[in-house]
Amino acid sequence: MELDIVALSRFQFALTALYHFLFVPLTLGLSTLLAIMETTYVMTGRQIWRQMTKFWGTLFGINFVLGVATGIVMEFQFGMNWSYYSYYVGDIFGAPLAMEGLMAFFLEATFVGLFFFGWDKLSKVGHLVATWCVALGSNFSALWILIANGWMQNPVGSALNPQTMRMEITSFFDVVFNPVAQAKFVHTVSAGYVCASVFVLGISAWYLLKGRHIELAKRSMTVAASFGLASSLSVVVLGDESGYLSTEHQKMKLAAIEAMWETEPAPAAFTAFGFPDQEARETHYAVHIPWVMGLIGTRSLTTEIPGISELEKMAEQRIRSGIEAYDALANIRAAGLQQQTIAPEAQDTFAELGHELGYALLLKRYVDDPREATDEQIAKAAADTIPHVPTLFWSFRIMVGLGMFFILLTATFFWLSARRRLDRYPLLLKLCVLAIPLPWVAAELGWVVAEFGRQPWVIEGVLPTAVAVSSLGAETVLLTILGFAALYTVLIVIEMTLMIRAIREGPSDDDDPEAPIISNAVVPAAE
Repeated sequence: MELDIVALSRFQFALTALYHFLFVPLTLGLSTLLAIMETTYVMTGRQIWRQMTKFWGTLFGINFVLGVATGIVMEFQFGMNWSYYSYYVGDIFGAPLAMEGLMAFFLEATFVGLFFFGWDKLSKVGHLVATWCVALGSNFSALWILIANGWMQNPVGSALNPQTMRMEITSFFDVVFNPVAQAKFVHTVSAGYVCASVFVLGISAWYLLKGRHIELAKRSMTVAASFGLASSLSVVVLGDESGYLSTEHQKMKLAAIEAMWETEPAPAAFTAFGFPDQEARETHYAVHIPWVMGLIGTRSLTTEIPGISELEKMAEQRIRSGIEAYDALANIRAAGLQQQTIAPEAQDTFAELGHELGYALLLKRYVDDPREATDEQIAKAAADTIPHVPTLFWSFRIMVGLGMFFILLTATFFWLSARRRLDRYPLLLKLCVLAIPLPWVAAELGWVVAEFGRQPWVIEGVLPTAVAVSSLGAETVLLTILGFAALYTVLIVIEMTLMIRAIREGPSDDDDPEAPIISNAVVPAAE
């Protein structure tokens, strides 16, 4: 990849997004687990559940602060590094971001304060309401962000205004209830729940191995195993829905994930293993499972899934149609600027082919005016619609393999919890501790599949990434990349230090129901 402004801007956004997404899943999952634990406390009145809520709440608070700090930077990047993107789609993309800030973030941030400082100032029920509001705020925040991202994957409810050269909303309902956005929301939130569940399982397992805070650890594992098993299963189901929607809206992404170079007779096989070779356009040592891909991708036995080569030819045709739309748009704009009557032919052509305009913009990498593109340049632009296949192929398979592991892990501890044998198998407890980072690996790979898979588009079929960047010097962007990398590294070291310290110290003894009372002072029970 050349170190040009496009590559550097993409790398910077990827870097900050990947850092930010280290904190988001845990915030989503822990906020809901806290609400469940405190609900149990209010219903039973047992102090152990209050202690659990406060302890895991401390870890949530550390993570929440770092998530906010890294998230704010990302929104500024739209104006700094992606100014044409912001101009072109700001009327649409800005709406859900504004809703996220006004409706979700303020709700979450307000009640986070009540959660931490309201234990002795609010009633039990009042504090429980505050905790649930934190959880709802976290999930609402994810909803609006993913509505914005889902629109980038499937730009519905919008149209280009030829005079202003800006995308405008034609149906806010379609934007909000975009099926891609809804599937991404539930899938991403469920992945966050899995992250938090494995996090709680692993730390609780560490306490059991050390013989510390036994009752808190066992109850925490019971909640996390139950919640994690349900979440792990839902991730698989909702991932299947995302794959099905990709067949409709992002065919090239699906073909690249499968390294499906040529169209196969329906139902297509699933490639369980192999080594994709993008230059040779073949997959070495491929292991196929018959019918599975056809059933997942189309939910039928008769519908074909187009291969990469066929989709490339279709892209070339769409580029040629886009050139006609580009010419019609140029005529419409020229007539508008000169206050002349717009030719009906230009209006009719743009009405018919305007949806292909984005494909003509792919030529901007090679020629200033797409109408002057040669056949060779059109072929290059069509080839650009193919993302890096090996990256998607392996990212997807590692992510799915980890998803299966999480189902097995949470199901095992759910069974052990039901039989009250959580502390009987030290090897399983050690495995649980070692598994703590794995949900983050799966979540980051899921981000790679979703975002890297739609390249070269920043908005699928509408605006290429290469057109969306700001006019900045490569040195300027490189300097900010180094600055962000240094700052974010410091932040993650701070978070890990605070997390490890809080975990080692354990829950506060103030709420320990097992602590004996000696001379009116509460001291920890002997372990």
